[in-house]
Amino acid sequence: MADTKYIFVTGGVVSSLGKGIISASLGKLLQARGYSATIQKFDPYINVDPGTLNPYEHGECYVTIDGHEADLDLGHYERFLNVPTTRANNITTGRIYQSVIEKERKGDYLGKTVQVVPHITDEIKRNVKLLGSKYKFDFVITEIGGTVGDIESLPFIESVRQLKWELGKNCMCVHLTYVPYIAAAKEYKTKPTQHSVKQLQELGIQPDILVLRTERMLSADLLRKVALFCNVAEEAVVQSVDVPTIYEVPLVLQKQKMDETVLRKMGLEVGPKPEMKAWNDFLQRKVAATETVKIGLVGKYVELQDAYKSIDESLLQAAIYNDRKLELHMIHSEKITEANVAELLSGMDGLVIAPGFGQRGIEGKFVSIKYARENNIPTLGICLGMQCMVIEYARNVLGLENANSTEMDVYTPYKVIDLMEEQKNVTNMGGSMRLGAYDCTLKKGSKAYKAYKKENIQERHRHRFEFNSQYRDQFEAAGMKCTGENPETNLVEIMEIPDLNWFVGVQFHPEYSSTVVSPNPLFVSFVKAAIDNKK
Repeated sequence: MADTKYIFVTGGVVSSLGKGIISASLGKLLQARGYSATIQKFDPYINVDPGTLNPYEHGECYVTIDGHEADLDLGHYERFLNVPTTRANNITTGRIYQSVIEKERKGDYLGKTVQVVPHITDEIKRNVKLLGSKYKFDFVITEIGGTVGDIESLPFIESVRQLKWELGKNCMCVHLTYVPYIAAAKEYKTKPTQHSVKQLQELGIQPDILVLRTERMLSADLLRKVALFCNVAEEAVVQSVDVPTIYEVPLVLQKQKMDETVLRKMGLEVGPKPEMKAWNDFLQRKVAATETVKIGLVGKYVELQDAYKSIDESLLQAAIYNDRKLELHMIHSEKITEANVAELLSGMDGLVIAPGFGQRGIEGKFVSIKYARENNIPTLGICLGMQCMVIEYARNVLGLENANSTEMDVYTPYKVIDLMEEQKNVTNMGGSMRLGAYDCTLKKGSKAYKAYKKENIQERHRHRFEFNSQYRDQFEAAGMKCTGENPETNLVEIMEIPDLNWFVGVQFHPEYSSTVVSPNPLFVSFVKAAIDNKK
């Protein structure tokens, strides 16, 4: 295709409507038609990236292959499109202003007064076009975070207005709004949508497609009313009704021919409806599954819906590919003690020990790991979870009393987990961890090797502390083996106990690379072990 097409997705009325899912679903439909597509997220907050944001503030922090800490919506983009993302796929107001200020300090603006228009908007537009010009995608779908009318997102909306003018038919806007149901009146109300579109029009943008978020199906009359009052063609008013899983959303949009509407509006040939066989097979396996697998996720943010989003989705995918329904139990590590651990964990087919930072809830993780190890429950430890497996083993098997990570106790007599050498002089917290994809060589015959079915893999990292290799011989002699390591630095990446059914800790984050059509092998292997344990 000669020119890259740009689609902007904005939201109105309320936040958390699912712009990311709509963007990912539209990208999936275009991809199914043979086009290359990518999605980027513009976040209006002033943080340079979400890496230093508390999960209570922002949910999970996702990591791209090139080591950028990004918004969790990038996880949805990758899970749907099966295409890796980079730092170019997530831009914040903080990064835009940081870039403009750095240019101003260097004198790039030749002494001119630096203003929101044109300098900030030009920088935003440059980042929008970068994916099309540098990576040559056919479609770049850009999700604008927040809600239309927010003061923070105004520069982004102004940039969209300018791009719609500059790019003509190669640019369009999809606007997602909420249609509330008033129980007392027993009817849906379209006035919030009308006001939201009017607000967008006041900012100079006429939406090309409207997506109406709703709990139940809307009538044809109501859809026609919205089209009439919002200056949108009837066929361009689409409804996004609640469905059992987010992975059904592409099919819901396809049924309403949203992808066909996009192609027509951009002057492209529509062609036959794509079959999407792999996607449909996945959903059919999900529906066909009757037996369940019960997994306990032990962490300190379990009350937050999005704190472990990628892990939740990876477990769901792995369960479906093992023809099981996932029964996920979120277990708060702060509430686990020696007295109640058997009551909380005895019914689980498998356990995941969650990643994280800091002291809070750590002792509950040690108790959980000890119980799982002694009762031979399949267990997967991720990042800090793997480090906790090492510490528990050091204390209770090696007899190294008070063994710990120097993250938790700098004065521990046994530093089985220690700060990485290159991290010891780091003072800035943002974007300074060991981040992104790194190589790992697996030991043949190990559980990890059997899962991946190859010797060399690559997974993403986000950590400052590592297994202290001075203790490697001691651990291996006692039965906990180092079965994966970085070929360049010899950093230990995987620890496992071969004598147990499935007891594996990984320093990396396998959840970041698990997608609908390509589930991460480690999760698939873990869930299979949990099913076998249940039998």
